[in-house]
Amino acid sequence: MIIIDDKYISDEVIEEQFVCNLSACKGACCVAGDCGAPLDKAEVKTLKKIYPLIKSYLREDGIKEIEHTGTNTIDDEYGYVTPIVNKGICAYATIDNNGIVGCGIEKAYNDGVVDFKKPVSCHLYPIRIKKYESFEAVNYDRWDLCKAACKNGKTLQVPVYRFLKDALIRKYGTEFYEVLDKIARKEHK
Repeated sequence: MIIIDDKYISDEVIEEQFVCNLSACKGACCVAGDCGAPLDKAEVKTLKKIYPLIKSYLREDGIKEIEHTGTNTIDDEYGYVTPIVNKGICAYATIDNNGIVGCGIEKAYNDGVVDFKKPVSCHLYPIRIKKYESFEAVNYDRWDLCKAACKNGKTLQVPVYRFLKDALIRKYGTEFYEVLDKIARKEHK
């Protein structure tokens, strides 16, 4: 385990290898699961604010779900989460002509319509963060849906934390990432 400030980082974050392979999984992480993506309080406010701007990027059933339940819902385990449609796909998800599921929020961000990329829990996947009273546990989440990403990561020799560099910097800052990278490189010479 690596400890940086109040972050307890699982060794798997630097030891396991991972690079998304959307042609293999088709974005299944936005479809599978028993709830939407976890959100923090600031993201709940942001989604309410940007919804009118991103609405045109969303699927009709996603729009109906958001307008019925709101821009977020509550899950017993995770707290605030994105709404899901029919106990499956995220209400903010899009599906391209190749059947690959993406994020309507991210598409609007990439087009310069909003300055919010997507929920940080989505950006950080396959890392999951669990908050405790005095620390945060930063863990690698194994999911059968991501076998192709694990294989791809091994082929390309990209550790999880490097694949998620931008997301980790977004969440914890550049200094945190640089310390993590230095420790990882030292431990895996």
